[in-house]
Amino acid sequence: MKGPPDTGGTSLNLDGAGDQLGLQTSRTFERLNQIDAVRANGVGDHIPLPQLVVSGDQSAGKSSVLEGITGIPFPRQDGLCTRFATEIILRHQPGEKRARVTIIPHVSRAEEVSRRLGAFQRNIGDFAELPDIINEAAQVMGLRGSDGSHDAPAFSGDVLRLEVSGHTGLHLTIVDLPGLISVSENEEDVRIVRDLVDSYLKNSRTIIMAVVPASSDIDTQGIIQRARHFDKDGLRTVGIITKPDLINTGTEGRVVRLAKNLDNTKLKLGFFLLKNPTPVELDSGISLQARRKAEMNFFSTGAWYHQGLDLSRVGIDNLRSFLQDLLESHIERELPKVRQDVRRLLNELNEELAELGTERSTPSQIRVYLSRISSEFYNLVKAGVDGAYEGRDAGFFRMGTDDLSCRLRAAVHIENERFARYMRTDGEKRKVVEDGDLAEAETADGQLLVSEAEMTAWVRQIYHQTRGRELPGNDNHALQAELFHAQSERWADIGRRHLEAVVDLISRFIRSALEFVIKDGSARHNISQTVLDSLHNNIRAAHEELTQLLRDEAQHPITYNHYYTDNIQKARKSQSKEQLKELINNARQQDWGGQCHFTNSIGEMERLISSLQKHITVDMTEQACSEARTDLSAYYKVAMKTFVDNVCRQVIERHVLAKLPDVFNPVMVSTYDDDYLVRLAAESSQVCHRRAEAHQLQQALERSLRDLGN
Repeated sequence: MKGPPDTGGTSLNLDGAGDQLGLQTSRTFERLNQIDAVRANGVGDHIPLPQLVVSGDQSAGKSSVLEGITGIPFPRQDGLCTRFATEIILRHQPGEKRARVTIIPHVSRAEEVSRRLGAFQRNIGDFAELPDIINEAAQVMGLRGSDGSHDAPAFSGDVLRLEVSGHTGLHLTIVDLPGLISVSENEEDVRIVRDLVDSYLKNSRTIIMAVVPASSDIDTQGIIQRARHFDKDGLRTVGIITKPDLINTGTEGRVVRLAKNLDNTKLKLGFFLLKNPTPVELDSGISLQARRKAEMNFFSTGAWYHQGLDLSRVGIDNLRSFLQDLLESHIERELPKVRQDVRRLLNELNEELAELGTERSTPSQIRVYLSRISSEFYNLVKAGVDGAYEGRDAGFFRMGTDDLSCRLRAAVHIENERFARYMRTDGEKRKVVEDGDLAEAETADGQLLVSEAEMTAWVRQIYHQTRGRELPGNDNHALQAELFHAQSERWADIGRRHLEAVVDLISRFIRSALEFVIKDGSARHNISQTVLDSLHNNIRAAHEELTQLLRDEAQHPITYNHYYTDNIQKARKSQSKEQLKELINNARQQDWGGQCHFTNSIGEMERLISSLQKHITVDMTEQACSEARTDLSAYYKVAMKTFVDNVCRQVIERHVLAKLPDVFNPVMVSTYDDDYLVRLAAESSQVCHRRAEAHQLQQALERSLRDLGN
């Protein structure tokens, strides 16, 4: 296949026999331009784009390979083309002669610097101007040494774009990367170059052209190691072997084995074997035509002639044709995926911009913003309090499957029921258990487990301690008060723990609601403080209400609940029944000889009554203590249920839940002065910057979709 026209030197002479190269269809031209346009939009920093990149260790012959592919005489002076990526765009357009150099700023550049770099543009009339233009670009990028500064960075993430249109002989876009370095006086330079190269190689749509000298062990080449890291199966790496004229005589077989892809290092896309011009030839200004002739002569004679080379894999012309075909098929395969990625990123960006909302730099803008989010917050919190989990905010209430705090009403119900159940089973200070269970029973915090006898002894002790002027068998009014106050001693701690548990639920709910409604972290932090201040006031009132309830329970017992008297009557009837059964059993055993048969006559009945009376022995103290314990049990149950309801209704519902939607609402916002509005929700510089970035990227993505024909 015939190569591109001979430029005859460094002038911008693109005329020649390029039309004899068997160029791909105009579709290739169109596809390459589409990808180049998307890359120029800056989208390549966010979405992987199909591309060819040339990389290798320093002094691997990369510049000569590029010159052979593109026909452009790249400068070889140290520090010019090796300090930033260079994107070379060749378009075969007969009848046109145009070459232009621009800079594509890296995405990390500040807006002002990005504008300055993006404004850089130089037209080339002669390729001899290229070294000076590259040096000028390095100065604009602020690289070390280009402007006399020794503190500036040596390498840049910016891209130098060289566009050449004319009788080029091929459509091709290729990126030249700085050469990998392993040793440097500045270790930071080694890292920067490696990271820069890696940023291209890790792109799953990058075809890696790995340039390796024939004189080196391929396994030790940095580019091969980096390519293996990002392309483990060698599916997108093309090996380019250079400098075969510098190997020791007799080692040609090793190089040919590698070139035939038979070595341990195998690549799906295989290897190409090139001979670059010698320094003497370069200094003499060897033409491209002479270069091709010298290359083919080298591999057709001497030791190479007998190695059985695959000639389709030898020489710059074959490499050029292969790359053009490869890039075309690669782009055709990847372009639909690029479109999908652009649409996906654009949708994500639109969602982010919707979350960021409109600009908030003036008090009026901030007031509108706060009015909107306070209304959304109010409606969301009210729905949570009311248990209305469907509707507009259904997405919020589906947020947590394990954490039920977002469904506030349901979570509070569960906590209240847990509180009521605990109060019912473990609320009393002294809990009576069977004698055999004392050792194994679990004791609640601050609770005493006692036997029936120990409970009776305790009541008797309090009875004696509260005796006044009453006659034996009667109890002082202070007895019931002391018994009840002792048994309800733990209510204060249990009630406060329950209130804190509910407050914790509510706090988590409020945090989740604020995160759901307010996307700006700075505004959310400030508004959270306002919300928490209001919430703390309500919580303080709830604690005061609980304290008042506990004070009421500390007063003398009082109730008008019929449940109290019903319980006493049931308990005493049960006690009387048990006592009567015991009397009859004693009389039967002791007075009736184990038999108890009598006729329905007055005599028999009097005999029975007389026998029962003999066995009735009344201990006035025991009787009083028994009745006191019955009264305590009946009153405790009534008071406990009342306390549970009062805590749930008066403490939690009245002071916390009912007031919760109003901790931040539109009415509050309307009372804020301008200074407070600005302090509360003025947009941070980071958010402003992010919105500007997002808008810029949004426009770039929209342009890219149009460039991609969609």
